[in-house]
Amino acid sequence: MRRMAFVTVLSLFPLAAAAQAPALTVESIMRGPDLVGTAPFNVQFGADGRYVYFRWRQPGVDTLDQDYRVTVAAPQRIERLPRNAIDTIPLANGVWSPDRRLRVVVLKGDLWLLEPNGARRRLTQTPGAESAPAWSADGRIVYFTRDNNAWALDLGPGALVQLTDIRRGPAPRPPNDAAGQKQGLRNDQRELFDFIRRQLAEERLRADTDTVSTVKPLYLAERQSVGRLAVAPDGRFVLATITERPRGDSTEGRQVQMPVWVTQSGYVETQQIRTKVGDAQSRQRAALIEVATGKATWIDRDSADASGVGFSSSGRHALVRQTSTNYENAWLVVVDLPSLGRREVAHLHDDAWLDGPLGGTSGWLPGSETVFYGSEESGYAHLYTVPAAGGPARALTSGTWEVQQADVAPDGRTIYAHTNEGDFGQVHFYALDVASGRRTRLTSAEGRQDVVVSPDGRTLAVLHSTANHPPELYFQSARPGATALKITESPSPEFLRYDWIQPEIVMIPAADGVQVPARLYRPRGAPANGAAVIFVHGAGYLQNVHKWWSSYYREYMFHHLLAARGYTVLDLDYRGSAGLGRDWRTAIYRHMGGLDLDDQLAGARWLVSSMHVDSTRIGIYGGSYGGFITLMALFTKPGVFAAGAALRPVTDWAHYNHPYTARILNEPQSDSLAYQRSSPIFFAQGLEGRLLICHGMVDDNVHFQDTARLIQRLIELGKQNWEVAVYPVEAHGFRRNDSWTDEYRRILKLFEETIGRGAGPSR
Repeated sequence: MRRMAFVTVLSLFPLAAAAQAPALTVESIMRGPDLVGTAPFNVQFGADGRYVYFRWRQPGVDTLDQDYRVTVAAPQRIERLPRNAIDTIPLANGVWSPDRRLRVVVLKGDLWLLEPNGARRRLTQTPGAESAPAWSADGRIVYFTRDNNAWALDLGPGALVQLTDIRRGPAPRPPNDAAGQKQGLRNDQRELFDFIRRQLAEERLRADTDTVSTVKPLYLAERQSVGRLAVAPDGRFVLATITERPRGDSTEGRQVQMPVWVTQSGYVETQQIRTKVGDAQSRQRAALIEVATGKATWIDRDSADASGVGFSSSGRHALVRQTSTNYENAWLVVVDLPSLGRREVAHLHDDAWLDGPLGGTSGWLPGSETVFYGSEESGYAHLYTVPAAGGPARALTSGTWEVQQADVAPDGRTIYAHTNEGDFGQVHFYALDVASGRRTRLTSAEGRQDVVVSPDGRTLAVLHSTANHPPELYFQSARPGATALKITESPSPEFLRYDWIQPEIVMIPAADGVQVPARLYRPRGAPANGAAVIFVHGAGYLQNVHKWWSSYYREYMFHHLLAARGYTVLDLDYRGSAGLGRDWRTAIYRHMGGLDLDDQLAGARWLVSSMHVDSTRIGIYGGSYGGFITLMALFTKPGVFAAGAALRPVTDWAHYNHPYTARILNEPQSDSLAYQRSSPIFFAQGLEGRLLICHGMVDDNVHFQDTARLIQRLIELGKQNWEVAVYPVEAHGFRRNDSWTDEYRRILKLFEETIGRGAGPSR
């Protein structure tokens, strides 16, 4: 093994002093990670808690992401690990035995047992990959999944038992299966001859005493596969989630074939990608398999998908989550064992669609017969519990704020929660005592904290960021007010020399009276030129008005460039964005391009009334959902925006994917009105301002076909004030710096020529 590379943490910081600040040009700020750096990610504690492991790109040293570790007790040095070494290191994601003495981890597809003294014992060494380890209630047996079946390994004698026999393909026909004349002949033989009757009796006896295979096989259809298996702590039942793919023909679910234009072969090749909304989709079913007999009992509901969540610690109950195919309902169903009696302990409903930051969150509190789950029933995402026996649910959290992530501690007494309590623009980390409901806030720095807790619960590994600095790794004691120690510094020294601002957060009054949060970039370093640009973030359900580092960091720097040329820039968390509760999230139900677009218009009015912007000199731009809103603005609100840049835009929602679109607009065959009023291509005749469209030609998310169809529509309408830039090797998110540079040069040129009025030549 090669020696590890050592880096002294503090030695990274003074490098910034010798560097020059980056020039605010498109070429400079579109260098991406070469300028901004690559923040630490995939942060995990080691199994013994001595080290924290993470992926990182050390500035000035690494050209690719590398594995690093740092000692918790002495974090003065960061060690770079040899390639693939992390695959051999036990991490804290192992599974504790009931007495919390032993742990099972998976290393390179094999199971290992970690002893209390730190020693390792290899449990398996097979060509097949083992996964999903779990313990029996008495701590003597390790359950796991291999080759799409459940297995049990007794740690005493080392006996290995296959618990399920799930097979692909049709079940074999019974022996002597016959019909018609053949069946008549067979029956005659049995009636006529004692020899035949004795022969059949012997065959039945041999079958009853056969010990080679005592488990009844479960045969899956050709398009079915095992999604997940969980074994009850007493080993008597296995909870299986089975996925069934739709047929790939034109009658059920046709896969889109995407051309790939620039290839090694020199020929145009194709890739098979997703189906379109409204086509048949994969479905899930849940089954409880009795290990002794192999009998499968399906826990299904009409017009719903079902997935197995797991077993209570005692093994007396199983939990199945069922979700309606129209996304409006979800049920948590507890199944009593071994009787297989079932009851609904929670019913979640939304007249629009169920989702939110805790969408799908549910499970058992360890060591109890209590179910926990997330719900927006109060209007905000919060945590609830309900007994396995049923009854009223108990709210663990409440208020006009959201729980955005929840992780249950192994002892089941504490839930670690990331929330935006007190400030929608920040995320902090709390320890929630399940018994009392008392919350203790453990982080304090302004911005966002993404926290991993050490195995002993005493130390926090925190990825902390602010609006003007990317996430960095910090260590902190798990107590309120503790000082956080900075471990990494990721941006280039050049980036650190520039005075990047923390944008103001302002509230924009919308036409219906609500206050829409927005980031504001005032002109900086140049007189206001009377023009403004509105940026529309993508993804629909995403938050970009906050006090932490934005995933739109290139756009963040581009807004500095615009501000330096005298532009005012506004970036709104329009209706449909994240972080502000259920009503905000679902305000776009059955009409995308409705209230979400109205909020952009409110932003334009506010710029005129409050920032003294010329109403004839406002531009708009954005990518993906932001590109869609840009098209809707130019097509349906003439005169408001003089110019717009629609990047990788959705032009017709009937061509987007099913899970995202069917939630919001239902299916096109059942709600054609929602699709027609939400799709820009039906309003292209309204284009008045100048339009730039940019799209990657191998976009497997918003297909290039969206732009191709809109181009043809604009041609047929005789529109002239538009142009298209295509990027033959780019997918939805651009990968190459030269593509980013070309795209944003065009955007800057568009604004300079239409609303900038001679503010300066583009570079």
